[in-house]
Amino acid sequence: MRIGLAGVGRIGAFHAATLRGLDRIESLVLADADRTRADQVAAAFAAESVDSPDDLFSAGLDGLVIAAATGAHAELIMRGVDCGLPVFCEKPVAPDVAGTLKVLAHVRDCGVPVQIGFQRRFDAGFVAAREAVASGRLGWLHTVRAGTLDPAPPSPSYIATSGGLFRDCSVHDFDAIRWVTGAEVVEVYAVGGNRGADFFREAGDVDTLSAVLTLADGTFAHVAATRYNAAGYDVRLELLGSASSMTVGLDDRLPMRSAEPGVAFPAGAPYPQFMDRFLDAYRRELAAFVDIVAGRAAVSCSVDDALEAFYIAEAGERSRHEHRPVRVEEVRA
Repeated sequence: MRIGLAGVGRIGAFHAATLRGLDRIESLVLADADRTRADQVAAAFAAESVDSPDDLFSAGLDGLVIAAATGAHAELIMRGVDCGLPVFCEKPVAPDVAGTLKVLAHVRDCGVPVQIGFQRRFDAGFVAAREAVASGRLGWLHTVRAGTLDPAPPSPSYIATSGGLFRDCSVHDFDAIRWVTGAEVVEVYAVGGNRGADFFREAGDVDTLSAVLTLADGTFAHVAATRYNAAGYDVRLELLGSASSMTVGLDDRLPMRSAEPGVAFPAGAPYPQFMDRFLDAYRRELAAFVDIVAGRAAVSCSVDDALEAFYIAEAGERSRHEHRPVRVEEVRA
């Protein structure tokens, strides 16, 4: 199998290593806006490098992985399916709802599979949580708590083009809540603030947020995010039900310490960043994409799914600006 990889920055280089480790990948072809970087990554992982996306699409590929800058995602997805290539693309599909809808319209009836990268769907803990909800072991859910806490802010240049904390970071929580609970979000009430670096405010972003989501079945979900959790990278999903409860992320590497005397848990070294926390999930995600390319598996996170998570993020952003609850239907085009 011959796979193309568009974009070999931090996550792209990480994906190159993962793809090279999969038995069914016979050859890997890389393209990046920085040709020198493409050559370096290609040399590190015994891959080929080409000058441009045009060269990538003419390289006889069986599938395409997109890890380029956000602004390039939509065009690359559409070009990929036009060439008949199964596509895996890191979220988001596009920087905004309009762009996502354009891609959705383009790919919906083409018959070519497109998988969007929400890696938590491949994490063992999130999978177990979904199964627990579906089985009824937790009873009916009354409260969900979700959070993504980064240990340190990204660079100012990243924040300027990220789309903001709701769309860039908490969108993972929004997707996980939909996927694990099986219920749609109907309303968002959110706040956000800045107590850290000025570049967040200058970009129209926030460094910390909190949101209450109301699900269609009446469950409440509390979502928190921050760029300033110096104790370590912390991602959790807590499911509180009428019969039992369950937590994803409650392991010995949780970056939290108990105030209770004599309690040593957790005692492990916290995860320093998201790629360490979700290493196995990323590997499973790309292995699943290879199965899609081979025709042995179906898409499990579609452009439609990405759009639904984006709608929730848009509702959250509007809510924090307008200081009111926002129905998700308000932001649907």
